[in-house]
Amino acid sequence: MSAEDLENYETDMELQLYREYRDVVGLFSYVVETERRFYLANHVDLQARSADGEVYFDLTLQDAWVWDVYRSARFVKTVRVLTFKDVNVEELPRSEELALPKDADLGN
Repeated sequence: MSAEDLENYETDMELQLYREYRDVVGLFSYVVETERRFYLANHVDLQARSADGEVYFDLTLQDAWVWDVYRSARFVKTVRVLTFKDVNVEELPRSEELALPKDADLGN
């Protein structure tokens, strides 16, 4: 396999992953970013903990999807992450929150 074949394969896998993300994002309530992974989840429990004077984060996700091109099964029931790095949690807007009112006057 040539370097170009490998690069094409990886590009293809990333495109497939993006398409899967686009298809499933509406099923989840939260986007979670850690230093190593990107997750979609429906329940997030984030606890700041301390040990030996160091602060770390104990993150538990339930009903989650993992952005990882090398995983064959990206849907997982429970994920637990322990990290000393930043964790970003954002609540996704519901599709109905983004919809225009049915009788909205749009200047017509």
